[in-house]
Amino acid sequence: MPLKGIRVLDFGRYIAGPYCAALLADYGADVIRIEAPGGNDDRYSVPVAEDGSGAMFMQMNRAKRCLTLKPGSPEGREIVRRLVETADVVIANLPHDALVKLGLDYDNLAAINPRIVLATASAFGSEGPLASRVGFDAVGQAMSGTVYLTGTPDQPYRAQVNYVDFGTALHSAFGVMLALRERETTGRGQCVSGSLLGTALAMSNALTIDHALNGIDRQPIGNRAFSSGPTDIFRTRDGWVITQIVGNGIFARWAELVGRPDLVGDPLYASDILRGDNGEELSAIMQRWCIERTSEEAIAELAAGRVPAAPVLRAGEALAQPQVKAMGLVEPVVYPGAAGAVPVIRAPIRLSDSDKTVPARAPQVGEHSDAILAELGYDAEAISALRAAKII
Repeated sequence: MPLKGIRVLDFGRYIAGPYCAALLADYGADVIRIEAPGGNDDRYSVPVAEDGSGAMFMQMNRAKRCLTLKPGSPEGREIVRRLVETADVVIANLPHDALVKLGLDYDNLAAINPRIVLATASAFGSEGPLASRVGFDAVGQAMSGTVYLTGTPDQPYRAQVNYVDFGTALHSAFGVMLALRERETTGRGQCVSGSLLGTALAMSNALTIDHALNGIDRQPIGNRAFSSGPTDIFRTRDGWVITQIVGNGIFARWAELVGRPDLVGDPLYASDILRGDNGEELSAIMQRWCIERTSEEAIAELAAGRVPAAPVLRAGEALAQPQVKAMGLVEPVVYPGAAGAVPVIRAPIRLSDSDKTVPARAPQVGEHSDAILAELGYDAEAISALRAAKII
C-alpha cells in the first residue's frame, strides 16, 4: 500500500479535513481521529446507529482510529506533542487563529517535528479581511457565483451535495502528497493551505473567465446549460431523464434520433455556444419526445443512438444499479448498533499495482484511546488518571 508507514493526525471536522484524511487511510495511512470526550458534533449528523453516529461520519472516518482528547488542556498538549513527534501529517480544517490557540499552527508543530506536514483548510484562508470568519460549503458556493446561476431568476439554489467541501479535501490530499514527495528531497515538512472560497472559485473559473473576457452577465436558466444544448432535465411518462448534448457529432445523432435532422444545418444551432444560447427551443423539442416514453424507453433509445443520457434516480435507487455492483464501488462494513451493513464508498479510483486497505468501519467514540496512549508510553495507571480528569 502506497501510504503504509505514514501516520496522520486528523483534527478535522465535518468534510474538508476528515475526507482528506480518509483518502489517505484508504491507501494505508495510519489515521488517528482526535475528538472531544463524548464525541464531536460532526459525529452525530444524520444519525444511523444506536450511539448516534451519523451517515456522513461513517463515510468521512472509515478506517481510522479514534482518540478522545481535550487538546487545549496542559495534559492534552503533552499528548499532542508526543503524537506530533511520531506523525508525518497533521490535518486541521480550522481558522488560523484557532490553530494558534491550540498549538496546531505550523511553526509550533515544526518546532516539535521538522518533518511534519500540516494540511489546513478554512473558509477564507489565513490572509485578507475575511480570514477570521468561519464558513461552510454553502458560503463558498454562494461567493463563487455558482449559486446565483443555479435555479431561477426568482430563487437561486445551492447544490445539495457539498462539492466545495469535497473539492477542498481533494486539493488538500493532493497538497499532502506533494509535500511528502518534497520531503524526500529536503528532509523537511511544510504547510499545505486550502480554503473553501479558493476551491469554489477554482471550480467555477470558466464562468468568471467568460464574464471577464466576454463581458456577458449571464442569468440563471434552470437546468439548461450556457454552452451546450439540449442539456436539461426532461419529464417522461413515469419519471425524469437528463441529457447533455456536447459537440457537433453528438448533436447530429440526437437530431436524427428525435426526427429533426434539419436542425443540424440551422445556423441557430451551428455550435455548442449557439445551442446554449438557443437552448430553450431545443429543450422543448426534447421534452415533446421524452413525454411520449417511459424513462426506461427513453434511455434505451438514447443509448442506442450514442447520446449521453441518464435517468434521474432517488438516493435509494442509486446504489441498486447493476453498474454500481459491477464496478465494485460499494464496500459494506458493519458498525455496532447500525440497522444493517453500512454501504461505504471509498476512493473511487484503482491503481493497477497498488491495493487499498481492507475495508474498515469508522471508529466509535474513543475506541482506540487506550491503545494509542500506550503506544506513546502511558501506562494503565496514567491512562486511568487522564480518564478520571476527563482529559480523554
